[in-house]
Amino acid sequence: MSDVLYAREKGKGGQTIVLLHGFGGDHSEWTDIQPNLARDGLVLAYDLPGHGRSLGVPGAGSATAAAKAVLADLARRGIARAHIAGFSMGGAVAALIALRAPDTVASLTLIAPGGFGPEISEPLLRRFASPASADELRAAMNDMTAPDFSMPTKNVAAVAAVRSLPGQREKLEEIVAVIAKDSRQGEISRESLAGLEMPVSVIWGTEDPVLPFTQSAGLPAGFKLHVVPDAGHMLPVEARKLVTTVIRGTVRGAS
Repeated sequence: MSDVLYAREKGKGGQTIVLLHGFGGDHSEWTDIQPNLARDGLVLAYDLPGHGRSLGVPGAGSATAAAKAVLADLARRGIARAHIAGFSMGGAVAALIALRAPDTVASLTLIAPGGFGPEISEPLLRRFASPASADELRAAMNDMTAPDFSMPTKNVAAVAAVRSLPGQREKLEEIVAVIAKDSRQGEISRESLAGLEMPVSVIWGTEDPVLPFTQSAGLPAGFKLHVVPDAGHMLPVEARKLVTTVIRGTVRGAS
């Protein structure tokens, strides 16, 4: 099992865009978004520590450790500056990367990000992490979306493939215990976020059952909030076109 962080690469040259998935996912969360963004340069869709092909990378569970791992991998690749987009847990990781190494981050797009308030649905994340069957996985994923949205079969199958990896379910159960104990999560202070100088966009669905939309309140004045009415948590699927458009617009705004 490799201890090197995995990233699926698409595109080349020019700017670099980094995509960070949410808890329990992997690079495949970006399958319908990454090729579009790759028209503009190199796009790296990572598997965060403890997930997918990065299952053996140390530090799984801590957003801070994941941020350090991504920064180390960018340095290994010789990438001094990149645009970072993160979803859910990946949003918390992206924000911590920007706080830790602001000169490395050209722009920041945060999609229903973790760490922006105390509340998080531990029961739903546990169902998602270790379902007893494919039907239970589908049910958990549907419960993470808006009430009238059904996750496409290909997305459920992609997550099921990750769950089938030896040791993956156990690792995710460990991570839940770190990031969502008693349905509370660690918070990134608004004061520290207010010090970020790169363009920052935030996308949030009003019906998010995992990380409540109310946690989008009180964002720093420089952050641009994109509200997605009647959408749930799984925005890379529920609002794919908008997510792609906002990432691209934030990247271009930084230029």
